Amino acid sequence: MNEKRQTKISKFLSLILRHKPEEINLSLDENGWAEVSELLRKSAEYDFPFTLDELETVVAANDKKRFAFDEAKLKIRANQGHSIAVDVEFKEKVPPKILYHGTAERNLESILQKGLEKRARHHVHLSTEIETARTVGIRYGKPVILAIDAEQMAAHGYKFYVSENGVWLVDEVPPEFLKVL
Repeated sequence: MNEKRQTKISKFLSLILRHKPEEINLSLDENGWAEVSELLRKSAEYDFPFTLDELETVVAANDKKRFAFDEAKLKIRANQGHSIAVDVEFKEKVPPKILYHGTAERNLESILQKGLEKRARHHVHLSTEIETARTVGIRYGKPVILAIDAEQMAAHGYKFYVSENGVWLVDEVPPEFLKVL
């Protein structure tokens, strides 16, 4: 499978498993899992067929590890980033001292006033690496990197989680815990 096909399937999976399963009438359980056989069948009915081998390649090769199979490879789900109501069963974890968030310069004034908000998503996404935050910020315009005082947030009772693919998650980041790099 070529890279273009792989990207197309990955984007389709992000749409269906994170945001709009109803687009192909796919059922997700309360933890965001879909039956692989149903996903393959309904994707084909939607005129976007792909094989189990292609699906396995996309899951294994995705650089951000956006998707996961269950141990038996009978179910699949997105690891985080949902805008639909699912409980991905994140476990609370003590964060490192500093985490990072990338955004576009045009969002900075609002963020410095209101902080980082999850909006339509379940959590605010944070990274342990500045370069990852920069990559995220570039997607939205001229990038700005924010350093988050995660240690102080945790000391003030904020709960942090880590997704299977290493993305740090929190419900919000108030402005007093932000610093522009």
